[in-house]
Amino acid sequence: MEATRTQGLGDWIGSHVRCLEFLGGVPELLVPDNLKSGVTHPSFYEPDINPSYQELATHYGLAILPARVRKPRDKAKVEAGVLLAQRWILARLRHQQFFSLADVNGAIRPLLADLNQRPFKKLPGSRQSVFETVDRPALKPLPLTRHEFAEWKLARVGIDYHVELQRHYYSVPYQYARAQVDLRFTVSTVEVFAKGERIASHLRSPLPGRHTTVAAHLAPAHQQVAGWNAQRFLDWAATVGPQTQAAIEQVLQARTHPQQGYRTALGILRLAKVYDPARLEAGCRRAIQINAVTYRSIASLLKHGLEQPAATPAPASLPADHANVRGSAYYH
Repeated sequence: MEATRTQGLGDWIGSHVRCLEFLGGVPELLVPDNLKSGVTHPSFYEPDINPSYQELATHYGLAILPARVRKPRDKAKVEAGVLLAQRWILARLRHQQFFSLADVNGAIRPLLADLNQRPFKKLPGSRQSVFETVDRPALKPLPLTRHEFAEWKLARVGIDYHVELQRHYYSVPYQYARAQVDLRFTVSTVEVFAKGERIASHLRSPLPGRHTTVAAHLAPAHQQVAGWNAQRFLDWAATVGPQTQAAIEQVLQARTHPQQGYRTALGILRLAKVYDPARLEAGCRRAIQINAVTYRSIASLLKHGLEQPAATPAPASLPADHANVRGSAYYH
């Protein structure tokens, strides 16, 4: 038994890993409840297991058979264990105040050991002794490496051959532009799969708005991929006006690889569908003047009507013979 902050996927998987390590082995079968973090879609015949949960099962070599919905007898031992934990652990802690998760679990551990070693009333031994003699010999050994929690996400590759994960962009081979892919990501890595085949792998980056690009993933110079290349953006921008073309050229040249600017260029040019092209031209001119040629900056200028430079107010002046003008002679 342990306390966690949430019932989210990360805490769910982490609790399983720590439970198996506490037991010192792996059972043949897990019978979980139909918590959304573990079971995507409950079904008596073919339940859909969350990919991250299934990956844990594969790592430890065990099977997952969720209990039927609203059938507590499928896991009667667990229901009885929950009742015991409430009576012998949670009830004894109900008047204490904790300020961290570590403090809570530190208080639970000795009470858990006490519960497991408490002698049975009608049978010989205790829960701990029964586990050592009956359950532990039936467990398979733990794998040599600890399971690393990974999440999965469905994504679509952009026209710039990059996929987005938490506002960072990771490259894939250019042949997969516009393809639908699966992302598998941990705290340290990001992997990209297309139809079950891994096509790219990167170290995970925490920097938003940046790109992680492998040069070998990019198309040969000037080759159109999915109908897009740098010249097409420049030609499209020229139909709006010279200031827009200059802004797009600046976007493409500011990146290590021009392809990294395709999304920004596409976003800027599509503003012409929302605002008048003349306003977009003025917005690009203003963005160049203030050195803020990004999609968000130009969109903000247009949204708030700031694409035109602010007019400089004429200095106020009073006539020389005005009653409130003292003149220089006053100070002599």
